[in-house]
Amino acid sequence: MALIHCDLRSETLGLWTSICVILPQPPGPLAWDVAQPARKYPVLWLLHGLSDDHTIWQRRTSIERHVDSLPLAVVMPSVHRSWYTDMTLGYRYWTFISEELPAITRSLFPISERREDNFVAGLSMGGYGAFKLALRHPERYAAAASLSGALGIAYGLEQSPDPAWKAEMSNVFGDLTTAPGSDNDIFALAGKVARSTGPKPRLYQCCGTDDFLYDSNVKFRDHARKLGLDLTYEEGPGEHEWGYWDKMIQHVLAWLPLPDA
Repeated sequence: MALIHCDLRSETLGLWTSICVILPQPPGPLAWDVAQPARKYPVLWLLHGLSDDHTIWQRRTSIERHVDSLPLAVVMPSVHRSWYTDMTLGYRYWTFISEELPAITRSLFPISERREDNFVAGLSMGGYGAFKLALRHPERYAAAASLSGALGIAYGLEQSPDPAWKAEMSNVFGDLTTAPGSDNDIFALAGKVARSTGPKPRLYQCCGTDDFLYDSNVKFRDHARKLGLDLTYEEGPGEHEWGYWDKMIQHVLAWLPLPDA
């Protein structure tokens, strides 16, 4: 296994940003022929939550150990507090995460472009981002996992009466009254995918029953089931904390449709 930290110049953002990458290590010297790699690995795009960055999964979980024996690359980007969105007042993080980052990463490392090899997962804000990526681009992602996801943000289900919070969300999403039914609405995106004749990603969702996001997760679970989407759902004792996520990311990895090592 190889652990790599990269600083990237993003043309979309107009600034430098960082990613952490975990790669299966090939035999012999640590080098990849990007033009003609011996193998292009399946990849998990692993997303962080609201107050975190690209290093958090490695710092707070055993993700390196969990994937050590798997034929899987893991890419962990940083998007700050953007909600994986082209912000109304801020940077175009949706365009970065959905378009530019995959292109840059595939130019640097031997990771597969095939839909059946691309998966996305995240926690809290990152759970929202993971489902948003898979449901807006079901032709690109075979599976998506949300751990304690903030899935009802478009409906104010995770909102606070705090004026500072409302101001921040307005900076991200603009007029909050227009969020329901938009491309930032996970519930609406799920309905659109369910009604389509195109590919539909497999979904995995979990949330602790003591989590403050539990009620909105139950609402999305029921919505997805009513739509007939392929959703695997787990719940049990747990709060909005890293001990729970370290345990549940192992369930996600076991659930992913990976080839044999």
